[in-house]
Amino acid sequence: MDNDTLWLIVGFLGQGLFSARFLVQWLASERQKRSVIPTMFWYFSIFGGVTLLVYSIHKQDPVFILGQGMGLLIYFRNLYFVLRHPRAGDDVGQA
Repeated sequence: MDNDTLWLIVGFLGQGLFSARFLVQWLASERQKRSVIPTMFWYFSIFGGVTLLVYSIHKQDPVFILGQGMGLLIYFRNLYFVLRHPRAGDDVGQA
């Protein structure tokens, strides 16, 4: 496997992780019959965002770097709020 193929796999993996957060959110909302954002949404956002940031740094794409970097700040902050201030009935740690 050459270097270009490896980086392409990293990029697709990051996009897959990032996109999976919407599947997690949709399934959790369907289960509860209302719109919810489960804790796993933030974990997928972070793991996908970090992977895409690494990929964008490799590609030297400043637009993509800025977008993923700023998004990560928001995802980490939201996860901090969820873990620091859980509410009764919250799904901390669940998908």
